[in-house]
Amino acid sequence: MPIKLIVPSVGESITEVQIGVWMKNAGDQVEADQPIVEIESDKATLELPAPTAGTITEVLKKQGEKANVGDIIGYMEESLAPTLTKGASNVVAAVKDTIPAPSKEQPRVMPAAARVMAENQISAAQVTGTGPGGRVLKEDAERSLEVPLIQTSPAVSLSTSAPDGREIEIVPMSPMRQRIAQRLVEAQQTAALLTTFNEVDMSSVMTLRKEHQDSFLKQYNIKLGFMSFFVKACIDALKQHPSVNAEVQGENIVYRNFFDIGIAVGGGKGLVVPVIRNAERMSFAEIEMAISDFGVRAKANKIALEELKGGTFTISNGGIYGSLLSTPIVNPPQSGILGLHAIQDRPVAVDGQVVIRPMMYIALTYDHRVVDGREAVTFLNRVKDCIENPARMLLEI
Repeated sequence: MPIKLIVPSVGESITEVQIGVWMKNAGDQVEADQPIVEIESDKATLELPAPTAGTITEVLKKQGEKANVGDIIGYMEESLAPTLTKGASNVVAAVKDTIPAPSKEQPRVMPAAARVMAENQISAAQVTGTGPGGRVLKEDAERSLEVPLIQTSPAVSLSTSAPDGREIEIVPMSPMRQRIAQRLVEAQQTAALLTTFNEVDMSSVMTLRKEHQDSFLKQYNIKLGFMSFFVKACIDALKQHPSVNAEVQGENIVYRNFFDIGIAVGGGKGLVVPVIRNAERMSFAEIEMAISDFGVRAKANKIALEELKGGTFTISNGGIYGSLLSTPIVNPPQSGILGLHAIQDRPVAVDGQVVIRPMMYIALTYDHRVVDGREAVTFLNRVKDCIENPARMLLEI
């Protein structure tokens, strides 16, 4: 009996999704709980697992097509394993006789190759295996992509109708990218955004990391990074300037006495901002482990929807990509976001002497409806002071 592959609920208020990559095609065998297809919403990407072991028989919705929660996007047939009873040795022979021999026309597809084929909607018949026994290797699948194909899938459309005659590629926005675009435009249109800048001497933090890195790594099995210092510094500054941790709700301002810090990380489908809940209660090690976990799971599209909700303040580190200076956009309905940038050795004046120091530009974008300029500047100064004198965070001075 055919088993329906149905779009599951992917979060509160989400009714429409987009079909992502099919990891398995019609005719492929799957194990129970093995991922079959990616389901993309405007907030996250999840994998639909096989409800049982069997064979994919039909794919109804291709990559890039829209579907509603509850829609049937494909079918599969359950594997029927023979049941043997005690003393039925003659049945064993009968079963062996009825099991068809593996077809030589269906070479084994290695997992890495299967992934490439699924992402590019390639069937096994289109690939020539060069591995032992005709096995299809990853390089075989990649080699098949070198042949120009006209993509008819709604996920990718190629055209040569550009005015200058050169080829262009039209790819529909993923639901997550559409949501990101919507939120950024919303922030620009509904909030009174302003950015203030400062620069931070990273010498003290770098010296502290170097001095304690080995013991920190040995004790917690994770490196001591810069982000935990900035999370701690922001919490310290937010306590002194609660308006930066607030939000506008209609004609009211809501002040939060907790600190849920969003950390912007690059994911497989775009930038996501998972939230560290009650960060004020966490140690440096706990913060570092949380951020590291977010980074790993974001690249694998494993961030849960619940982890993306809420947040009272956000930190975005463009410095890891080489950004020297930028104006980050707040994540509504939050009222502030701190942008970190690349660390560069620059000449600065210290006690009347020109010296070379590792310097970082930092930027605070804030909602001027809630935060005035004086608060924004003093908030950023406090972050600077905490990073340049880390002991201040511990002593609360």
